[in-house]
Amino acid sequence: MKKITLSILAFSSALLATPEVTSLTEVFSEAKTSGNIKYYFIQTDKNRAGGVDTSANANSIGGQLHFDTASLYGFSGGLTFMTTNAFLLDDSVDTSIIGKDNGTRGGDASASFSILGEAYLSYKYEDFSLVYGRQVIKTPLVHAKEVRMLPSAVQGVFAYYDINKKSKVTFACLDKFKQRTSDRFTDIIEHALGVNTYAITGSYTGRVSTLGVDYSSNSFGIKAYNYYAPDFMNSSYLDATYKLNTSAMKFTLAGQYVNQFSVGNASDNLAKATSVTGGKEISVNAVGAEAVVAFGGSKFVLAYSKVFKDDNKHDSLVLPWDGTPLFTNMITSNDLFQSLYGKAFNADSIYIGGSQGIKIAYSQKLDALGLAGVSTTLSYLNTSNSRFVKNQNDYNAVLAYKYNKAFSFALKGIWVQNNSSADETGTVSQLKQLNQYRVIANYKF
Repeated sequence: MKKITLSILAFSSALLATPEVTSLTEVFSEAKTSGNIKYYFIQTDKNRAGGVDTSANANSIGGQLHFDTASLYGFSGGLTFMTTNAFLLDDSVDTSIIGKDNGTRGGDASASFSILGEAYLSYKYEDFSLVYGRQVIKTPLVHAKEVRMLPSAVQGVFAYYDINKKSKVTFACLDKFKQRTSDRFTDIIEHALGVNTYAITGSYTGRVSTLGVDYSSNSFGIKAYNYYAPDFMNSSYLDATYKLNTSAMKFTLAGQYVNQFSVGNASDNLAKATSVTGGKEISVNAVGAEAVVAFGGSKFVLAYSKVFKDDNKHDSLVLPWDGTPLFTNMITSNDLFQSLYGKAFNADSIYIGGSQGIKIAYSQKLDALGLAGVSTTLSYLNTSNSRFVKNQNDYNAVLAYKYNKAFSFALKGIWVQNNSSADETGTVSQLKQLNQYRVIANYKF
């Protein structure tokens, strides 16, 4: 953060040194301010083996305040202040909307926090943009994941090039990551591996270089991303989408593929019997398919995913930076545990090696009934795996209301039978029942 602050000060000083002080005044007078205020309630009830029940809940209010300067000679800057503030907490607190990630490192997981989540300088020339600093980004495997109170963010250098209106190339070199329930930007590899960082990579620090290509037309789209972390792992993501739109119906068919493998020192060190994975190098292959049909105010989704099994490898998807790429992802299956500090080798549900998922979802807008802005979504996911004692069954129900793009309100119910998770060695454990309820009110300005 110190380097970012110094860079911002240097940039401001350079502008002040120019003779066009009036233009500098306009940079700030024409700046844009935006943000949101969010209220979040969550309650999680668990029934463990042996009939041991637990219940936890939390209330929090927070949000973001974003400030973007106008452009001067192609240069501009931006800041985003983020905060979450818990209140009326019971003895048992669900910290997943407060500071759960802080708690993994000995901090107070129930404590409210605020942070400068974005702070960046940007230069744009025609179709090319260069950004340095902290940003919230959305890519398949490194994602903002705004499913809870605040988004995740990364720090690094970003380059964007618009080839044309349909195609865009993205490059980034990332060195720090802030999880959505944390007030710290941590070395991006340390965040993934925690206390095992040096034992696995041979270094205490690292980086992730990403290269992505996005192409989209009226009928066809493709995303191709590669993420390379020296002495840790290489990850590749590919998906293709075909769209057919008529006056009465919209039809979408998509397919995806994910590949991950350990590289450099990680390959050697993870192969040792004493490693955190029990001697298993990273080797992951996953595929998915999705069909969506929408007509009137209705939408139907059918999705399938398969993570291939390899008992001799760490075959669960490694997603420490809030990516949840599979089409079968549910509200529950958001891999919060993988994106916590040092938990990269943990996994849940459809992301476990050997898991096969089939998802069905139905959404309905209720405008025709006189309930403008009201919609419902019902989702079901069946996850099977030879490592499971019983199949996992997810049921999600959402009742949502949206008014004028500014205000939204949602009630979410989540019921999961045999909720499954895997540790670093691939050993699976299952809850008998997990129920979760959320109330979310969000106002954007």
